Amino acid sequence: MIALIQRVSEAAVHVNGDVVGEIPRGILALVGVEKGDTEKQAERLLERVISYRIFPDETGRMNLGLTQAGGRLLLVPQFTLAANTRKGNRASFTSAAPPAEGERLFEYLVHRAGETINGVQTGRFGADMKVHLVNDGPVTFWIQVPPED
Repeated sequence: MIALIQRVSEAAVHVNGDVVGEIPRGILALVGVEKGDTEKQAERLLERVISYRIFPDETGRMNLGLTQAGGRLLLVPQFTLAANTRKGNRASFTSAAPPAEGERLFEYLVHRAGETINGVQTGRFGADMKVHLVNDGPVTFWIQVPPED
C-alpha cells in the first residue's frame, strides 16, 4: 500500500463541482492499493502516516506527527500510485489491486483512520476528482508498505 503524503495549509476534493472532503492544516494523503495488500498493510500505512514527523516543533524542526500538531487528515484514493513507470512512455498498472479490492481496502483505511483521528475527510473512490491544495513547505513524502509475498 502506498501513500504520497503532503503537509498542507488547506486541501479540498471536488466531485462534479461539489466539495466531498475538505481540511484545514494537516495531511493530504493520496493512497494507492497494490495487489497482495491486506488489512495489515493498511494498518501499518495508517500508523506511519499519522506518526510521520512532518510538522514543525517550537524550534522549527520537523519533529511532530499529525496528532501532535493538531492537524486533520484527507485521504484520497489514487490507483495510479501503483503504476510501473520503469519502461516506456506509458504506465503499466499490473501491480495495482483490482478495483473492488482497492475500494475495500481504501474504505477499511478510512474506517480505521476515523477510529483514531477526529474529522477524517475523503475523496470518492472511482470518481473524477479535482484536488485543490496548498502544500506547506513544500513538504511531500512517499510512504510504502509493500505487500507480503
